[in-house]
Amino acid sequence: MNKISPSSGPSLSTPSSGDGGKRGAARINPVVIYPFRSPGDYSDLVELYKLVARIESESEIYARPITVIDCKTNATVVSDPSHREFRRDVLEAHSDVVDAWCVDTCQMWYTGLGKAYERGKPGDVYWLIPGDFNYASAAGKQVLSELHDLPEIVLDLGQDICIGEISTDPANSKELIDTYGTFALLYNWFPSEAREIREYTGRPRSEFFAITHVFLGQMLHQRWYPYEQTVVMLLRAASANRRISRFCVGQITDLESGRESLSSAVQQVERTERVLKSVWRERHQSKPDWIHQYRTLEERSDQVRKTAIGILQNLLT
Repeated sequence: MNKISPSSGPSLSTPSSGDGGKRGAARINPVVIYPFRSPGDYSDLVELYKLVARIESESEIYARPITVIDCKTNATVVSDPSHREFRRDVLEAHSDVVDAWCVDTCQMWYTGLGKAYERGKPGDVYWLIPGDFNYASAAGKQVLSELHDLPEIVLDLGQDICIGEISTDPANSKELIDTYGTFALLYNWFPSEAREIREYTGRPRSEFFAITHVFLGQMLHQRWYPYEQTVVMLLRAASANRRISRFCVGQITDLESGRESLSSAVQQVERTERVLKSVWRERHQSKPDWIHQYRTLEERSDQVRKTAIGILQNLLT
């Protein structure tokens, strides 16, 4: 495995100082989430770590990147010489690698963002970068050349959280899941917040985002969910009048076949409903009559979920 040099990566524009010198000594803290299933072909990760190598070399702007790998992932490739070489010459050369036992991807976020937060400081921004996208494609390389704009929006424009939106056509499975599942359920459980979130983004489950030190600290010290954590952060941002913005990531995908299986889509809708129910109970369980309102919303939610699954069955099979 050839080592990656900073000069081989996509060029990064020099970040502006922002209005009123908001940037100051603040830095961007990148957290890379290694694919849950280690790829047999490292071409996408090679392209991603060209960007990471460039970031790692610009220490005045960026903190040293963190890469989070699930221990189950390590267990499946422990005997693979190419993986050991890639880890040594690329991952460890350009980032601090954290091995952790995690339930799912969002728990990997919690581990990586928590580590970054511990070494960060007020004013910093934390940048989540998912590793399981087709970065080696022409569209993926274009995305990587502009992806640094995502945390810079937060840092320079004074936002609390910025969501990266993937560009898709209306028939894309992720868009279908969000339209008929995620937002339909959000409007049932949190109608006010859902309207505000929808004004800012159509991708409330995005894996691309950047977040401020203060807001991340608040999120880390509240219950963190192993699934659909982006939705939870947006709910809390909307209810607390936090500043939300979005950034168009571009046309990129993490799906080998270009669409979700029906089983995967059903799972995503069901776990979104579970998370929303839990968040709602956290907010309302101190009220004496909360259970009556909960049961009414639960009945509606059941119908929303069944309708969403029926629509997805028609569209994805």
